[in-house]
Amino acid sequence: MILKDRKIIVTGGARGIGASVVRAYVAEGATVASLDILDDLGNEVAMTATKDGPGVARFYHCDISNRLEAESVFSTATIEMGGLNVLASIAGVDRGGPAESLSDDDMDLIFDVNLRGTIISNQLAFKSLQESGGQIINVGSDAGLGGYVGLAAYGASKGAVMAWTRTVAMEWGRLGITVNSLVPAIWTPMYEEHRQRMSESELASHEALMLQSIVLGGRLGDPERDLNPVMVFLASEGARFITGQIIAVNGGNGMVR
Repeated sequence: MILKDRKIIVTGGARGIGASVVRAYVAEGATVASLDILDDLGNEVAMTATKDGPGVARFYHCDISNRLEAESVFSTATIEMGGLNVLASIAGVDRGGPAESLSDDDMDLIFDVNLRGTIISNQLAFKSLQESGGQIINVGSDAGLGGYVGLAAYGASKGAVMAWTRTVAMEWGRLGITVNSLVPAIWTPMYEEHRQRMSESELASHEALMLQSIVLGGRLGDPERDLNPVMVFLASEGARFITGQIIAVNGGNGMVR
């Protein structure tokens, strides 16, 4: 119950890391607003989390890259929760392929959701947090720290998210707002879809790379066991003196220096 009485917005809360984090926050007593465009999945996650308690979750349809829609949803969610203490900006998309073949449509989608969506959500959270302080957690990626074949646009978007995070941490720290970037190497539906796009030889090479680069077990981590405890901590009062950091939960893959 270390998040009891905390009001938290989670973007991308319908599946993958976002859904797992919604459940973890509710399990620690938080009131959670879960935002996503996947209505059926989002409602199911929120209802199941609330049923298990002891906190509560409510789902809101929201395209986080659409500023007008996001403004309306953030305002409604904040009022209905009775305030805001934490934003976990998790919503993200991936479109892989050779760098020279990236289409404008793929680039628009990746940068709209991953970067623009992060910036918009942070700006909207700032409006609520500037008076009393609070925490913002943005999701970066190892792909934004080092080169990953087939993930040029995704890596560029996440690199920009981490640069944004460090800058606003400097600007907003005087108001008691912490902003950190989490770098997860976690097995998610999006990662599973990425694997399915690989040829047999590409998958074999990828598996060999994972065995070599992830020193803890040679494969991506489990959301509930490996990531959620860190996300809970970062949303708690215990993390109040941590800001502007890249916090890697990646089994030793791409160690941050």
